[in-house]
Amino acid sequence: MRFLHTMLRVGNLQRSIDFYTNVIGMQLIRTSENPEYKYSLAFLGFEGGNPGQAEIELTYNWGTESYDHGNAYGHIALGVPDAYAACEKIKAAGGNVTREAGPVKGGSTVIAFVTDPDGYKIELIERKDDQGEGTGLR
Repeated sequence: MRFLHTMLRVGNLQRSIDFYTNVIGMQLIRTSENPEYKYSLAFLGFEGGNPGQAEIELTYNWGTESYDHGNAYGHIALGVPDAYAACEKIKAAGGNVTREAGPVKGGSTVIAFVTDPDGYKIELIERKDDQGEGTGLR
């Protein structure tokens, strides 16, 4: 088995594609439309997506502009070589940093949080040995 993707329901597909490509640095891998069941899909990832890394599947159900996230969903996590620089790059691209880079409470790992246009949380975890491979946040 291997991890394939995580699906997020979005209220505006193009707005979300723009965020994940222009702000986060992912690549749009493929899209599909299903007029019979009134939904559209977009798959995004790093380094060309599967099989190298898991993808994000953005699902737009036609006519639905927002969703209740509930209290069970947590966040998506991305490894970055420098969380401070990644936050600056995200802010410069118009992204929303909700927790500036800094050590996690009770530890030394540097993390930050950003939100996407639909309010989903994305955690940036600093991993200096990663060198940003696969992310647009070097």
